Amino acid sequence: MCAPAIQGTNTPGAFCALAAIFCFSFVDLGIKLLSDAYALHQIVMLRSLVSLVVFLAVIMPISGGWRVLRTARPGAHLLRGMFIVCANACLFLGLAALPIADAVAIFFISPLAIAVMSVIFLREVVGPRRWIAIAVGLIGVLLIVQPGTDAFQLASLLPAMAALLYGAMHMVTRKVRDTESAATMTIYVIITFLISSAVIGALIGHGRYAGGAHPSLSFLLRAWGPIAQGDIWIIVMLGVAGVGGSWLITQAYRLSEAAFAAPFEYVAMPIAIFWGAMFFDTWPTANAWAGIALILGSGLYMLWREHRASGARPAPRYRR
Repeated sequence: MCAPAIQGTNTPGAFCALAAIFCFSFVDLGIKLLSDAYALHQIVMLRSLVSLVVFLAVIMPISGGWRVLRTARPGAHLLRGMFIVCANACLFLGLAALPIADAVAIFFISPLAIAVMSVIFLREVVGPRRWIAIAVGLIGVLLIVQPGTDAFQLASLLPAMAALLYGAMHMVTRKVRDTESAATMTIYVIITFLISSAVIGALIGHGRYAGGAHPSLSFLLRAWGPIAQGDIWIIVMLGVAGVGGSWLITQAYRLSEAAFAAPFEYVAMPIAIFWGAMFFDTWPTANAWAGIALILGSGLYMLWREHRASGARPAPRYRR
């Protein structure tokens, strides 16, 4: 993991941010690889069990022990956990049907969604330049999604919905970040994943509603089944990478300035393009390339403007 904060340098934060993004990219890859053989809720439950073991064995001991379970905000943790569970479900269902680079690119409208929600729910002020950046990012999404054309897929809306839900989660995080530690927020997200996947599995894990041809619906409604020996290691990777990425990105924002750490998250985009070409023989179209450029450009600009306007660190993000 990462060392304690080193005064006067952003280097530890940079390493943590890069390590976190690689963790999250492995989660995206693993979900995409498993999405045509298993049920989403089965994968989420198994990987959450792995994440819980890693948290208890590694993260909790270095974060204060059992006291990380103490909280005065259980309702906020439940709400925050449900937002991230639903966001993950939307993103993962989108990955089942879309090229991995397209899904990740659409998801990166999340900084734009956070800006809009901060105006609505937190009464923050967004200037005209940032509204223009939001519009540019949405144009980028339209270039990838291509509504009204034969290339349009309803599944393209799923990563966009995931971004909105992550924005909502971010609003809750801002409310609790001064009293709740990163480890506390992480463990309650894992618990929420376990409970929600168990409930959904009990309701639809029998596979009675399966049989649809759409990849996303099949991924959601497929019956639980035995795990192939070769896929066990992918599920272990998902659990380790998921909890490790969440903790590392928190450390990145703790150890370095937000304006320095945040742009490293966009390293996920070239990694997603590489995974798509290497494992799935997919490559972004010309429209997708243009959309990716607009989304990344507008997102980076939003992060820069937020830093200039507030001079404060945003709350850590917790993906996957």
